Amino acid sequence: MDLGENIRKFLLAGIGTAAVTAEKSKEILDEMVKKGELTVEQGKVLNQELRRDFREKVKNNVNVSMKPTSPEELKDLLDKMTPEQLDALKEQLKKMEEEKTEEETAEETEEASEEPREEAATEE
Repeated sequence: MDLGENIRKFLLAGIGTAAVTAEKSKEILDEMVKKGELTVEQGKVLNQELRRDFREKVKNNVNVSMKPTSPEELKDLLDKMTPEQLDALKEQLKKMEEEKTEEETAEETEEASEEPREEAATEE
């Protein structure tokens, strides 16, 4: 046997092995994709993204209203509020106080304007 012939056979065997390995690898990968084993890592990433999106949407769109039944519950609720929520609450309380003051002023004005009419009616 010739040394060149042996090298040629050895190279052909290596090329054949590489071709068979590539074909088998492709078959195994395709089968894993069908079974879903390859997409486990992709599924984990997708699951994390969905959780993050869900948390953001809940945080932005869901308002939970609680009615405290005792001063302790009210204090606990206030302690859990963020600074932004506390500022919004203070603003809302301020508006409510202003509305109440306006109503009281309107009632006092109305009562004051009714008193002279009653006096005039009794004098006649």
